[in-house]
Amino acid sequence: MQTGALIVAAGKSSRMGDFKPMLQLGSISIAQRVINNFRQAGISKVVVVTGYKADVLERHLASNNVIFLRNENYATTHMFDSVRIGLEYLKDKVDTVLFTPVDVPLFTARTVTQMLSLEYPLVTPVCDGSPGHPLLIRSTLIDSILSDDGQSGLEGAVENCGTPMYFLNVDDPGIIHDADTPEDYAELLRAHNESLIRSEIHIQLAREKVFFDEQLYSLLTLIRETGSVRDACEHMHISYSTSWNLIRTLESQLHEPLISRSQGGVNGSHSELTPYGEEFLKRYARFSEKTRSCSKKIFEECFGGFLNA
Repeated sequence: MQTGALIVAAGKSSRMGDFKPMLQLGSISIAQRVINNFRQAGISKVVVVTGYKADVLERHLASNNVIFLRNENYATTHMFDSVRIGLEYLKDKVDTVLFTPVDVPLFTARTVTQMLSLEYPLVTPVCDGSPGHPLLIRSTLIDSILSDDGQSGLEGAVENCGTPMYFLNVDDPGIIHDADTPEDYAELLRAHNESLIRSEIHIQLAREKVFFDEQLYSLLTLIRETGSVRDACEHMHISYSTSWNLIRTLESQLHEPLISRSQGGVNGSHSELTPYGEEFLKRYARFSEKTRSCSKKIFEECFGGFLNA
């Protein structure tokens, strides 16, 4: 099992007066910054629940290798309903979920790493006495949270799940910087410009050319989970033909089949990873985790106390 991130971006941003997920922070959007924070902490499975302007946002984030779920009833439901959609999807796929609304983009990967190092089933980061995001939820609590009547939102559901919250003090004001109003956004921009420089690692495998990367890792993982190449494509907002081109290139470079396909039948076509595909995915995940861990240490050795002095 692994850790998953859940980002809710289904609302209409009515108080902001603009579409919050796609507002710019430097050269990237607020939504991309949130995704990058989780990636920097080593989290590969990132779920984004969309609703308002779903097609626009999904196209904008399609290259970020995230899983899209939709709250089709976003106009008449609350944020907890979008959270439900994400938790229902993730509950049997990960052992830990880190949840945040999309408008809290400045929390650091270090905060996420600190939270994950604890053994508590519920963790909220706190800075200067104020609780913020992301919220850590172990999967053992998800069914209890999903069964709540939702009258008091996610906060009430968490309080009613029967497990006490652990409040982790962190030196990270980004956990409490949100973007509800234009004034909040101006403050986000100021804080973004003062934020710490960090390294970003994109891991690819190549022979004559690059044949495997984070996008294909996400695609194969989704095929394994859904049993369908088409469903995996829909969740990632990429075309069916593109995905098969990627898979064929991958298999030709490895000289091994990674996907087995069965056609037709009562339940329609079905796709699954071959034993070689399963082993390849495990080894890439392990290589990625070790590479990122080493990269953090090397970055500190080379740049610690210099770039952000």
